[in-house]
Amino acid sequence: MSRQRSMENILASEYVSIGELVRITNSRYSTLKHYTEEGMLPFEQAEENLTRRYKREETVARILWIKEMKTNGLSIPQIKEALGMN
Repeated sequence: MSRQRSMENILASEYVSIGELVRITNSRYSTLKHYTEEGMLPFEQAEENLTRRYKREETVARILWIKEMKTNGLSIPQIKEALGMN
């Protein structure tokens, strides 16, 4: 089992894990996993251990935008359209 990085180290990193995104955005793991599976959260996959890596700043901004759209009552298909995914 890997050891968690400190919040200071996470916030200084260019890339973060989905677990770290959970901590940064106060989101549920299952929600972010769903967004990833729907293609709403782009990621890169590290070759050595196949771990998904997310660009921290870009992904956090996107999660916050998705949360705002959900708060305004948009459905996942509508959010995907707003993200230019259709």
